[in-house]
Amino acid sequence: MISSKTSFIALIGNPVSHSLSPIMQNAAFQYLGLDLIYIAIPCKDEDLELVLNSLKKINCKGLNITIPHKEKVFNLCSEISPIANKLKAINTLKLNSKKEWSATNTDLEGFIYPLKNFNLARKNSIVLGSGGAAKSVIQGLINLNLSKISVISRNKSSLDKLIKNFENQIELQSFLSNDNQAQNLIEEADLVVNATPVGMKTAKNEMNLLPYGDYFWRSLNSKTIVYDLIYNPSPTHLLKFSANKGCMTIDGLQMLVAQGLKSLSFWTNGLEVPFHIMNDALKNHL
Repeated sequence: MISSKTSFIALIGNPVSHSLSPIMQNAAFQYLGLDLIYIAIPCKDEDLELVLNSLKKINCKGLNITIPHKEKVFNLCSEISPIANKLKAINTLKLNSKKEWSATNTDLEGFIYPLKNFNLARKNSIVLGSGGAAKSVIQGLINLNLSKISVISRNKSSLDKLIKNFENQIELQSFLSNDNQAQNLIEEADLVVNATPVGMKTAKNEMNLLPYGDYFWRSLNSKTIVYDLIYNPSPTHLLKFSANKGCMTIDGLQMLVAQGLKSLSFWTNGLEVPFHIMNDALKNHL
C-alpha cells in the first residue's frame, strides 16, 4: 500500500524502460515490510546534475545508476567507495547524514555470486568484450584467483585501455576477435564470460547470434563453464548453444539479482532478503 509516508528509490539511466529492477526490488520491499517503492526515471546526460540535486530535496532514499551515467555521476557524489573508485564506475547511491550522495558499485559482488560454488583458483578464463561490464568481470576473476585471464574484443582502442586499467594487478592477455590464436583459447578455457551485448533482445530482434560468430566457438568443449551477462532473453542463444555442447551455463539473471541484493543492503544499512524472493519475482514476470 502506497501512503502519504511512502518514500522511494529510483533507477536513473537512459533508456530504463526495459529494466527489470523495479520488479525484483519492489518484491523485496514488500517481503521486508518496508514503506518504500522502486521506480525507473529516464534521464538524459544534460539533465543528470539537475535530477540528482533535485532528488536530494524530496523523499528519495537511494538510487541505482545505469548506462550511460555510471562514470559521469562521480562528480556529483561526496563519498565514493574503494571498489567504485577501482572500477571507475558507480551503480548505487544513498543519501548520507549531510544529505549528500554516497556511492558504491555492487556489480562486482553480483558477478561473483554465481561463481562462488566453483573452485576456479588457478584456472583459465576468457572475457569477451572490453566495455564497462568487462571491468567488473576482470576484477571479479582476479578476486577469485584465476591464474590466466584473456580478453578478446573487436575494438583495439577500448581493449588497450581496459588492459591498462589492470596493469598493476595482473598480466592480462589481449586479443582481437579475428586473431586465430584467440579462437584456439576457447578449447582450453575453464570459464568463458560474455560481456558483449551480442544476443541481447532488442528492437532489431537479432538474438540468434553468437559473439564473434559461429566459427569462433568451433572448439568449445563440455568442461567449460559459459557465463552470459545478458538476462533477456533467458536463456540466450549462446547459453543454448553451450548447453547443447554439454557445458555448465550461468545466465545474467543471477548477477542482476545478486547486485540488486547488495544495493538493497547498502540502502538499508545491512538488511538482507533471500535470493529467491527477487529471483522468483523476475522469473514469474518473464
